[in-house]
Amino acid sequence: MVKEGLFGELKHGGAAYNHDLRSILFETRDEGLWRRAEHLDRNGNLYPTHGLGPIAWYLGIHRGDRFDYMVSMSTPELGLSKWREDNIPKNDPRWKERYLCGDLNSSLIKTVKGRTIRLEHNVSSPRPYSRINSIEGTKGLFEDYPPRIYIEGTGADDQWATIDEYKPQFEHAWWKEQGERARTGGHGGMDFVMAWRLVTCMREGLAPDFDVYDAAAWSAPGPLSVRSVARGSAPVKFPDFTRGEWRPVR
Repeated sequence: MVKEGLFGELKHGGAAYNHDLRSILFETRDEGLWRRAEHLDRNGNLYPTHGLGPIAWYLGIHRGDRFDYMVSMSTPELGLSKWREDNIPKNDPRWKERYLCGDLNSSLIKTVKGRTIRLEHNVSSPRPYSRINSIEGTKGLFEDYPPRIYIEGTGADDQWATIDEYKPQFEHAWWKEQGERARTGGHGGMDFVMAWRLVTCMREGLAPDFDVYDAAAWSAPGPLSVRSVARGSAPVKFPDFTRGEWRPVR
């Protein structure tokens, strides 16, 4: 839909990892052994890639545009302390911990082409799961969780529409091929499709659909957000991991 210009010229995207993980963070096994530790040492966006990767893909990051700089700020830390107060016995050693990371981190990324991205992280609050996953252009926008779309000149004015009517035309070929098998896997099938596509590229000798430069850029808001928060939400520049190769070949 993006590539075929349904949303017009793109100008803004939204991404997040907003997921109530309080009980998991305090587990004494599995993810609890490492997830909570991050909240002791860093105040920023601890997990940017989950939501940012798809938005970078929509916006053609490293394929004609790149992240330029970002600003970031965090709310106070309240959620983990309250959950501990309500659920953890006072003689538990976890009461010695001091949590540094604010419950909600909000960041804004500016691209070289002037487009903006809203990026959030919140795993310490009671809330429904959301990666936001939105894209906006000159003709309309899409927002997920729940999925809804608005295209100027179609449907009712100023009202969201469902995406169902767009699926016959725009559903991706991989979903048409693998969707029935994929939906038996995790996260609605996306885990299966990502693994299937990676294995397909390896078997057929194809370049992967994203590379180490993408991975570096999608991960960079982690440390950059910490730096911006510590500096009073000052702008922080992204490195150009591609050394100028993000520009399209002329």
